[in-house]
Amino acid sequence: MSRAQKSLLPTAVWAWRFLRARPLGLALNLILLSLGLASITVLLLISQRIERAFERDLAGIDVVVGAKGSPLQLILSGVFHLDTPTGNVPLAAIEQLRAHPQVAKLIALSLGDNFRGFRVVGTSPAYVAHYGATLAQGTLWQAPMQAVLGHAVATASGLELGDSFVGSHGLGTGGASHGSAPYTVVGVLAPSSSVLDRLVLTATASVWQVHEDQNLSSTDSAEDRAALIAERDITLALIQYTTPLAAVTFPRFINTTTEMQAAAPAVEVARLLSLVGVGADVLKALSGVLLLTAALSVFVAMWSSVRERRADLALLRMLGAPPQKVAGLLLFEALWLAVLATACGLLLGQSAAAGLTLFLNLEKSFMISLSWPIDLWRVPALALAVALGSAFLPIREAYRIGVLELLQSRSGL
Repeated sequence: MSRAQKSLLPTAVWAWRFLRARPLGLALNLILLSLGLASITVLLLISQRIERAFERDLAGIDVVVGAKGSPLQLILSGVFHLDTPTGNVPLAAIEQLRAHPQVAKLIALSLGDNFRGFRVVGTSPAYVAHYGATLAQGTLWQAPMQAVLGHAVATASGLELGDSFVGSHGLGTGGASHGSAPYTVVGVLAPSSSVLDRLVLTATASVWQVHEDQNLSSTDSAEDRAALIAERDITLALIQYTTPLAAVTFPRFINTTTEMQAAAPAVEVARLLSLVGVGADVLKALSGVLLLTAALSVFVAMWSSVRERRADLALLRMLGAPPQKVAGLLLFEALWLAVLATACGLLLGQSAAAGLTLFLNLEKSFMISLSWPIDLWRVPALALAVALGSAFLPIREAYRIGVLELLQSRSGL
């Protein structure tokens, strides 16, 4: 250990002792600074995790085509599976879009049922391939009424390969059970941190079969049965363009020449985030007020500390301590405060973010990752800036004041 390091160690220890000598002041400064840092931590964690979930689930989807209604509702229901669909559209109309020269890939989805709150989605294996998901067990469906469970569904339900279950009508719990049309689990997806983790996937024909069985069984006429089959519909289609230029003409083509609507995920999500941003701005303002209050509190405490400890500072100077040694005591007090506030703020912020995630059911809705975002480096940097900025004038005062002046103030001369 170098001589400089040896000299810094006792300075840091003395600074910590000075802080502990004023427990009420230390507690007040820590509470104010930690609350501000915790608010910033919650904001960074929640906003970044939601944005990452949006980016992950929107990857490769240029437009969503479905029944006319709210474009945002179409995106939330079709991409994130968070809202009710705007309705159904004829299967024939969607199939015509497959041949459109501006459509590179089309994935049809059929919604309408759930299993214990997890949505049952009728689709094709292309939906699994789109998100790069892999199987942890079993295989993909090969026939109607076979189902593949997302990782979160399998974990929550405890279902295994070969087990049977029945879906319920509607997208929420409490709907009528389709007891006469059970599904058989043939596969379980490995965790992909995508929307697939919280879905039950099956063939589109399964959804038709569940809802058509009663109608078909009550129909004796072959013509009526053929008519019912010809009138099949689906909920929506996820489309990827052949060229970025299609974003200009394809939605207009859908919205003006068909009975369907086209919604651009990037536009609708940007609009949604702008609405959510109002709440984020309020939290930022609150965090700023708390940090400003903490900065003033630290400044007052340290300035008062310099005034109250003139005798101690005079004694240190008389014993040969240089001015930088005296100023270093206050500097280390500020550093101790920044370290403690950072630890408390991050711990409190992480706990609050986890609580909000559970309370708002965000983990189930967005499959939010618990990874540590790199932007959290701002929290210790902010704590350090507030602590050192507040301590600048007291440190400067302690550095500039002379031994004679200290002694005179002590003796009253």
